[in-house]
Amino acid sequence: MIKILLLFLTLIILSPAGILQKAIDKAPSGATLKLPSGIYRGNIVIDKPLTIIGSGKSVIIEGDLNATVITLNSSQVTLRNLQITGSGDRMENLDAAISLNHVRECEISHCQISDTLYGIDMNMVKDSVISDNTITSKKHAVPLRGDALKLWYASGNIIRNNTIERSRDVTLTYSHHNLFSHNTFLHNRYGLHLSMSHGNRIEDNAFRYNAVGILMMGIKDTNVTGNRILSSNGAAGIGVVADKVSNFHFDHNTLKFNTKALYIDIKGTERGTQRFITHNTISYNTEAFHFHADIRNNMIAHNVIKGNIEDVLQDLKAKYGKTNTVEYNYWDRYEGFDRNGDNIGDTPHRIFLYADQLWKYDNKIKFFYATPIMSVINFLSRIAPFITPVLLLEDSKPLMSLPKEGAPQ
Repeated sequence: MIKILLLFLTLIILSPAGILQKAIDKAPSGATLKLPSGIYRGNIVIDKPLTIIGSGKSVIIEGDLNATVITLNSSQVTLRNLQITGSGDRMENLDAAISLNHVRECEISHCQISDTLYGIDMNMVKDSVISDNTITSKKHAVPLRGDALKLWYASGNIIRNNTIERSRDVTLTYSHHNLFSHNTFLHNRYGLHLSMSHGNRIEDNAFRYNAVGILMMGIKDTNVTGNRILSSNGAAGIGVVADKVSNFHFDHNTLKFNTKALYIDIKGTERGTQRFITHNTISYNTEAFHFHADIRNNMIAHNVIKGNIEDVLQDLKAKYGKTNTVEYNYWDRYEGFDRNGDNIGDTPHRIFLYADQLWKYDNKIKFFYATPIMSVINFLSRIAPFITPVLLLEDSKPLMSLPKEGAPQ
């Protein structure tokens, strides 16, 4: 019994010489390697359950700028309080700070990752925790950087309290039932990019200064809750892209200062309500809702929509479907009355395209956007329409005033 305890509680103290791989090879399964401050040679491989902890203030594992710095081929490996730098530069090899391959129940926490092509590459990883790390990429042009986190067929993982800055993307492909919570995404291309990944939860994260905050393609059963998605910039400048999503819940989020807050494209074959957009604040964006084609199968309720240049836009000539449920939203452009004082407008809030249609299908005319002549034409179109207006959206029960903080909605 004593021998078994010693086997799993072995503590090996290393000097900062280049002997880390030898110590890993000699350590028994389940051992803890505690590293004092120093620079350790990287390009190491771990193929047994092991814990490596940086006990000093500056424990650096440095690659030789060739291949991946740390490769995990075993489950139940923990890396904590390390600085990891110096991966290779080969995109086709997925050179990374840390590569996890076909493992489960691993932990990477309180690490600083910098000057690596990819940050953490998770290939078929399950039930692992990535927390409290700082991840940045090599200082290449954005398209030549790797992903800060790359999840491929990875499921049941928890990604929390990380700061991901000046990388390319965080990607999930065929990766299901993961939790992203309380992370910060700054100055990346896509903060999060989910493709064919289902049942994921994205909660209480902050996205700022990314080209796109969250991009979702072909996903289903996904909850996006309590996030702040601000100041998306660059060529796209989109807060959230929901492309052919199913059973998508978008609740209690804040979208501000984006070019497009929400960009939505639907599947032509979808049936029933597929997008539930509720209790969000969508304000001070150029466009609040941008629909690519048909506007149908949406629930849009209890949102605050104010201060946007355009509340609703649509790319293609398509009809407004009767399968939408739009109600109890506050629109700062609503022009109705509330005679019985129940804070619900007496008439629906209808959003039409008037003279705006002229540039909707011809971008060259948008040169005249917001000019006095277009304002006059729009005003005259409302009084005496000379173009049949196009109905984009109708809120059957618009709110007259902003809901009070903490009040039930």
